[in-house]
Amino acid sequence: MLHRRAAKLGTQRIRQELQSKGLAPEAVLQAVEQLRATEVERAREVWRKKFGEPPADAAERAKQMRFLASRGFGGESIRKVVAGACDDD
Repeated sequence: MLHRRAAKLGTQRIRQELQSKGLAPEAVLQAVEQLRATEVERAREVWRKKFGEPPADAAERAKQMRFLASRGFGGESIRKVVAGACDDD
């Protein structure tokens, strides 16, 4: 489940799903540690598939950030991805 969901979801959301399935806290913690290392890359890929281009204005930026947050990505990762999209111009 971890590998299947990691391509689309952030660390926080996966942690919730693993806990809801009744996994041992140690196993959940270990999985979360592994996912944190790749969260920015995973968030960037999800963002690229959904939007593909930098936000045109503040409203679009907020929309993109909300989308990534709804997928369970952390605030720092979201800022890096959306800010990086703006830097590509």
